Amino acid sequence: MADWSNMIRDFVDEIAASVAMIGRDERGQFVVSACNDHFTRMTGGRRNAIKSFPASFDAIIPNYARTEFRQKLTECFESGVARELEQAYDLRDGTHWWRLSLKPIRHAEGGVAVLEIMVTGLEITTKMLLTHELEVSTSRFRSVVDAAYDAIITIDQQHCITLFNRAAENLFGYSATEMLGQPITELLPERYRANHSQYVHQFARSPVRSRQMDERNRVYGLHRDGSLLPVEIAISKINVGGLIEFTAVIRDITDRVQLMDLLQKQAVTDELTGLPNRREFTDTVDKLLESDNTLSVFILDIDYFKKINDNYGHDIGDEVLRVLAKVVMNSDCRIGVFARWGGEEFVAALPDFDIEQATAAAEELRLAIEQQNFEHTWRLGKPVLFTVSIGVTERLPGEHDLGPLVKRADLALYRAKDNGRNRVEIG
Repeated sequence: MADWSNMIRDFVDEIAASVAMIGRDERGQFVVSACNDHFTRMTGGRRNAIKSFPASFDAIIPNYARTEFRQKLTECFESGVARELEQAYDLRDGTHWWRLSLKPIRHAEGGVAVLEIMVTGLEITTKMLLTHELEVSTSRFRSVVDAAYDAIITIDQQHCITLFNRAAENLFGYSATEMLGQPITELLPERYRANHSQYVHQFARSPVRSRQMDERNRVYGLHRDGSLLPVEIAISKINVGGLIEFTAVIRDITDRVQLMDLLQKQAVTDELTGLPNRREFTDTVDKLLESDNTLSVFILDIDYFKKINDNYGHDIGDEVLRVLAKVVMNSDCRIGVFARWGGEEFVAALPDFDIEQATAAAEELRLAIEQQNFEHTWRLGKPVLFTVSIGVTERLPGEHDLGPLVKRADLALYRAKDNGRNRVEIG
């Protein structure tokens, strides 16, 4: 069947792709019965180095590529089913990648059925380089994402998690394996879940591509243990193949929130007694005065407080102020707001108390202090006796300003002092 072999060689030579025919000799060894110049250039050889066909397989295929190539040829001969493999060939101008297709072909030679494998090669170097660059880029992206200080979470159009970095694992207490494919609402407190889908859809339709989430209010995540996490969230969206993906960068702001709460508390709290300060009292009572409900106010002053400081020292004077605050807060007078007004003066607001009720509450408080009807371990080892004078007033119909109320209570307080102290007067 020399005609068949010659025809195959002529056919192979005319093909622009890399092509070879590979069969077996009488010893079962692989031999190349035909190949074109593209094939020999693919393997790094020279066509004119091949003296005749069939040529030795080992003479054409470099050593580093033979094992995998032989394995695929063996599978193809034994199964009669086509195979594919990708191989790299190191040439002088660099590494070239090829995708080889192996297809069994049967033909008759001298009345005997012969099986050969037609190998066609398609160079995929450009594709492999792009794939490698993509892998490097992806690896670099993954390294950056995993090294990020902030949690990074991506969700698909169905709001299921597709990316969950290491910082997210640390923040929420879940592993990435547990969270991939899960709905993002698993990380939201119950009260936020109902509106979350609507919020995402609204953002998807918006021309805005990124934004800070809920800049005016605090946002919370849900830790695995059920605790709330105050967080700061920046979200963005990208179009991937016609589908929108959302990525959130989430920062734990627990320390900041605690500091803000502390500063806010300090801004409205008297440092010495722990009571609301003058500003907080004013803001609170201004809100109460917006309605027409009954409201009474009293101002309390510690009698002869300067003598206490002079006789015992300012530390004991501070202790007296703290004791007074504790006595009032532990009393049963139902005082709505009790605050330090300044120095040794204190002020109280009693919502829904008329003047008689407020006077009775003030008198009860005055009497408890006069009789030392409270428990306290004094630093001196013995009680520091002190009394208080109190001025009480009730808001007038249509009165919505705190100023006149305080002024009347203050005048009543001065009358209590002028009338001998340790008493309650009405203004």
